[in-house]
Amino acid sequence: MLHFQSHRYVCFVHTLGTWKRHDFEQAQWEPSSRMSAMTPNHSSKTVPNKIMKQYYEQWAFGGASLIVTEGTLITCQGYLEQRIGRGMEENYRFRSRRWQQNLFTALAPHPEAPEQIMAGVPVYAPSAISARRGKFRHINGAPGYVTPTEIAGPTILIAQYKQAAINAQKASFDSVELLAGNGYLPEQFLNSTSNKCTDKWDGSVENCTCFALETLKALIEVHGPNVVIKLGPFGGNNDVGMPLQEAIDTFKYLFCEIKSTSSDFRKKWGIPHDVLEIYSPFLPNTHIFVNGGISPAEAEELVSIKKAAGVFFGVPWLTHPDLGKRTQAGKELNNTPDSTTFYVVANNPTVGYTDYKEAMY
Repeated sequence: MLHFQSHRYVCFVHTLGTWKRHDFEQAQWEPSSRMSAMTPNHSSKTVPNKIMKQYYEQWAFGGASLIVTEGTLITCQGYLEQRIGRGMEENYRFRSRRWQQNLFTALAPHPEAPEQIMAGVPVYAPSAISARRGKFRHINGAPGYVTPTEIAGPTILIAQYKQAAINAQKASFDSVELLAGNGYLPEQFLNSTSNKCTDKWDGSVENCTCFALETLKALIEVHGPNVVIKLGPFGGNNDVGMPLQEAIDTFKYLFCEIKSTSSDFRKKWGIPHDVLEIYSPFLPNTHIFVNGGISPAEAEELVSIKKAAGVFFGVPWLTHPDLGKRTQAGKELNNTPDSTTFYVVANNPTVGYTDYKEAMY
């Protein structure tokens, strides 16, 4: 399954797996029942805590039939058994399917961030190129990006992704999602602006897609063909992006290779283009799921005209923990999201996380 993103849509494309037909038909009956990852970062010690348990319970009991967890760091955090155990404690209580989103930020973090300090390693990236823009508001002085340390051996990181997938399996997740969009590590390899390697990892379309493809294959070795990769052809996040034609050529090649394998909040960055229109022809006979700024009514239309197999929701679920029940009951979506609380832990960790109110029924 492949997950790609435009300036509006994020698409899940079923290309690799053998998911039962019933799974997709059931999903179509519940257009607002799939939750995408939000990565709200509400664990200061990188270990799942009680407030996170409550967070996912809200979604599960609010009608989510498929949940993609917030980004799970693959290194340091991924190897400790206490993290695996915490994931197993409650999984079987939920009727929802669960996918774990595996994340390696690379270029995007700051060396003074608590998670980076705990990891005890430098800020890595494909090349020693600093991102522009951006401030780390949760660090004293709100510093900007630093120049990262060039990754000497990417194959080591592929092995870490695989280990994280093994841990997700131990924690009873149904599958994993490789976060290869939003300016994180796999997308940094895909883009010529952040990848200036002169070896097998860049210099051509074939080389710059190598990291994402090899990592995807490693995940398939663990979970079988039912894995997900999330991509962002539009670029822009974490200062990662490239010219439109270059992006089309790169992602066209990537999608075709994947197919062959199976045989700032106010201003949108990147290059607006119709992702479904441009890239769908390269993925025939696939199930395409979308998300990103879509209302439940729009979701109904996209599914009814068969432009998409289904729709995932992120912010609407975060701000309406009973979203599935609300839409079925015709209730208004009247909780206002506070984007300043999305990725920063407040003094009270419930703020902007589990304190949004359910409707009265």
